[in-house]
Amino acid sequence: MRSLLAKRRSFQFSHWSFMFAEIAVWSFVVLAVTGAVLMVFYNPSMSQVTYDGSYGPLRGLFVSKAFDSTMHLSLEVRGGLLVRQMHHWAALVFVAAVVLQLLRMFLTGAFRRPRTGQWLIWVTLLALGMAAGETGNALPDDMLSGGSLWLIMSVVQSIPVVGTWALSLLFGPDFPGDRVIPVMYGGHLLVSVVIGALLIARELLVRRHGHSRFIASLPARRSARPTMALATIGMLIILGFGFQIAPIWLYGPAKPTHISAGSVPDWYMGFLDGALRIMPAWELTLGDYTLSLAVLVPTLVIPGVFFTALAAYPMAERFLLSRRSRRDALGRPKTTSRMARERLAHDLLDRPRETPVKTAIAVAGVTFYGLLWAAAANDQIAHQFHLTVDVVTIFFRFAVVIGPVIAFVVTRWICLALQQTDHHVAEHGVETGIITRSPDGGFHERLAPAKQERREPAITSGRRQ
Repeated sequence: MRSLLAKRRSFQFSHWSFMFAEIAVWSFVVLAVTGAVLMVFYNPSMSQVTYDGSYGPLRGLFVSKAFDSTMHLSLEVRGGLLVRQMHHWAALVFVAAVVLQLLRMFLTGAFRRPRTGQWLIWVTLLALGMAAGETGNALPDDMLSGGSLWLIMSVVQSIPVVGTWALSLLFGPDFPGDRVIPVMYGGHLLVSVVIGALLIARELLVRRHGHSRFIASLPARRSARPTMALATIGMLIILGFGFQIAPIWLYGPAKPTHISAGSVPDWYMGFLDGALRIMPAWELTLGDYTLSLAVLVPTLVIPGVFFTALAAYPMAERFLLSRRSRRDALGRPKTTSRMARERLAHDLLDRPRETPVKTAIAVAGVTFYGLLWAAAANDQIAHQFHLTVDVVTIFFRFAVVIGPVIAFVVTRWICLALQQTDHHVAEHGVETGIITRSPDGGFHERLAPAKQERREPAITSGRRQ
C-alpha cells in the first residue's frame, strides 16, 4: 500500500500534453536565474545621465540610469545580451505554457476535485505572468516601454473613483515623473516571488493528490522531468542566442512626447490591444463625472470577466451537476458504493469529445481571444488587403460577437458526431481492410472487435459539462 501511494505521488509523464506544466516550471527557473544576473547590473533609477557607452548613435544623449544600465548590460557586459534575451524569451514561453496548461486542464476536466486548487493556481499564474511581463517591459525605459506608459496611464485614469489617486501613486505629480520605474521594479520583484511560491504550492498539491491520467495513457516515465528541463533550458538558450528581441539601442531612450511607429505589445497582451482598437468611443456621464467606457471595458472589464469566469467555472459546474449527482441517467438513486467509485474515477481525464458543451465553450473562448488578437493588427490587415481601417474595425466588432457562437455550435456538432462514430465502432467493430467472399457470392469486409477499455458512454445531448 505504501509503495502504491509513493508511485501515485511521484512525478508522472504519461501523455504529451502533460509537458506544458513542466515547460512553465523550467521557464520560470530560467527567469529566476537570469533575473538574478540582471539585478546585479540594472539600476532602477530615472535620474538623467549622459550616455557615453559603446553605441555611437546614442552617445551624448541624456538618458535615465535605467536605460544606461540596460545598454551597458546589453552591449558591454560579456554574455549580458544573451542573458537579457533569454530572460525575455523565457517570459514569453512561460505565459504560453500556462495558457496551454489551462486549456489542457479545461478540455480534459482536470480542474475537478480534488484538483480545483491546482486550477486556481494556474489561473492566478496567468494573471501574474501577464503582470510580470508588463512591469518587466517598462524597466529598460526605452522608447517602446515609454509608449506603454501612456497606455498604463490611460487605463489607470479610467478606473472609477480611485483612478486619479492610483495614478499619483504610480507616477507622482507629473507624467512620467521619476517614480514609475522604481515602482515597476518593486512590483516586478514582488510578482516574481509570488509566482515562485505558487509553483511550489502547486508541486505540493500534485504530490498530495497525485497526477490525473487518461484511460489509455502510456506507462509513467520518471526520467521525463530532467529531459524536459534540459529541452526547455536548451531551447531558451537557442532563442536567446539566435533570435534578437527588444533591441533597445534601436528604439532609443523614452521621451514623454514620442512613441515608436508600429509599436505592438507582447503576444499575450495582444487581445487587450485589439479590444482597445475595436471598442466604440462610448462614454457614460453620471452627474458631473464622465466614465470612459472606451478604455475601461476593453482593459479592465473584459479581463476581469475572463479571469473570474475561469476561476469560478469548477464551482459553477459542480453546482449545476449537484442536482443530478445522486441519480443515474434513468432517474434511479445511485448506491453509496457507486458514488464512491465515481469519486475515485476523478483521476481519469475526459476526452474532449465526451463533454461537448465544455469543449465548445473552450473553442468559443479561444475564438474570441483569437479575433481580439487579430484585431490588434487591424491597420496592417487594412494595408495588406487594400481596405480602410474603418471597414476592418467594423468587421471585427461583429466577428467577436458572431464568431464564438458559430465556433460553439460547430464544435458541439463535431463532438456529437465523434461520439456516434465511437459507438458505431464499438457496436460493429474496427475496419481491417480485409475483404472476404461469402458462400452466396457476396463480398464483405472483415471487422475486428473494438477494444473495450471501458464502457462506452451514452451519446450526450450536450448537457454534460
